[in-house]
Amino acid sequence: MRASDGVGIEAAYDPYEGEDPGGTAAAAGAIVLAHGFSGSVDRPALRRAVEVFTRYGAVVSFSFRGHGRSGGHSTVGDLEVLDLAAAVSWARSLGHERVATVGFSMGGSVVVRHGALRRPGPPPAHPSTEPTDFAESTDLAQPADLAEPADLVEADVDPAEHSDAVVAVSAPARWYYRGTAPMRRLHWVIQRPVGRLVSRYGLRTRIHPRDWDPVPLSPVAAAPLLAPTPLLVVHGDQDPYFPVDHPQSLAAAGDPESTELWLVEDFGHAENAADAALLHRIGGWVRDRWSGPAEGPA
Repeated sequence: MRASDGVGIEAAYDPYEGEDPGGTAAAAGAIVLAHGFSGSVDRPALRRAVEVFTRYGAVVSFSFRGHGRSGGHSTVGDLEVLDLAAAVSWARSLGHERVATVGFSMGGSVVVRHGALRRPGPPPAHPSTEPTDFAESTDLAQPADLAEPADLVEADVDPAEHSDAVVAVSAPARWYYRGTAPMRRLHWVIQRPVGRLVSRYGLRTRIHPRDWDPVPLSPVAAAPLLAPTPLLVVHGDQDPYFPVDHPQSLAAAGDPESTELWLVEDFGHAENAADAALLHRIGGWVRDRWSGPAEGPA
């Protein structure tokens, strides 16, 4: 695929493998998977999720920019909205009337922001209320080739890029969180030149050296803008990255008529910890959201 800013994105399509592959709501629907930081389309954990979700719909999986064989550099959740928008649009171009987005960790923040920003009508205006301590080091390069932040989308968004249901698994609610040891290590990787070298060669993830400017809309600020699109927030009580106040904040910010929260006992973090039972439960939730008549463009 190609994102709207020209970055090439590797992607895969897996057809529906359910019990009734002809003409049902599940057969017409597609699930677009958004992996976590340092993941990619061919990682075993994501392929396991693909295998389960094909029982509920066709599946589009892809590698975010800077990951796998995609081009560009990771902006850790900002411009990745453009990658997800391209994947949703591709799914609809293949004839799927309903498209759900399911994101893990960083991908969870992206699906929430995408659901709020990539929809018909003008983009929501928002003041940046996030702290700006991300740019602690002064040795970060400031290249001029980074595209505009994904929040600054065009006034008339292609309706084919809109998702019909959103699932955020192990997602952060707010930016710059450093309250756990894994997140402090992650900030070191993102912020420091040496950390970015470690990420490039150790994690196979290329990180852009430029800081966010302006700070993109946070997931907790995006959540209330999703309605009436259904939002499911899934989080584990054993998540080593984000404690349960993150999913609770996300769910509380969403419209109570269209937002649901699952706190899963003994579940860790993102796609690596998601077992088949949880994935099937998520797939069933998506299928239930598709049970009514299709809304929006085919």
